[in-house]
Amino acid sequence: MKKAVIAAALGVSALVLSGCGEPESKGIDPKVYTDSLFAVMKADRTNYTKLVVKRLGPAGTNVIQPDEHWKDIPNGTLLPAQMFRAGAEAVQEMTDDFTYSLQSIWPINSQNAPKTAMEKEGLEYIAANPGENYYGEEKLGDVTYFTAVYPDVAVSDACTSCHNDHKDSPKTDFKLGEVMGGVVIRVPL
Repeated sequence: MKKAVIAAALGVSALVLSGCGEPESKGIDPKVYTDSLFAVMKADRTNYTKLVVKRLGPAGTNVIQPDEHWKDIPNGTLLPAQMFRAGAEAVQEMTDDFTYSLQSIWPINSQNAPKTAMEKEGLEYIAANPGENYYGEEKLGDVTYFTAVYPDVAVSDACTSCHNDHKDSPKTDFKLGEVMGGVVIRVPL
């Protein structure tokens, strides 16, 4: 116990001393920033899928029904991808510091297809390299962005059955734990 307290105290002292006399930081590293944003997004998306949608079951079996056309159902609620998009749109109204979207090389909805070469390259990379992320810089208009692409993995059989059974799905053999698409986070540099 004493060693841990001493080590912690030395660590804090070293941290405080290392900051003395150094120039002020220019901000957080874009990779750390996007990794942190993705951690929050992934946790929210996973929890919504597992703790809400999975428990509600397919449309028609409960009072509240998760459904692609949730607005047309009296007690409908958004699917996980729709909830994610709603969050991204709300963030866009609040800040220009970053954007994010859920995309796939196998989108059910064409608006979720990659729109830039980097998005496509990143989505293909994470699909071919499970567990890895993709990072790069791209120029859109007059602005250079740090762009990160993170795997969006099937965390529940609710994900796979919805995608595999959907009439517009270009891929119908998703498995639990498999990359289904990606989260694209873009930060202006």
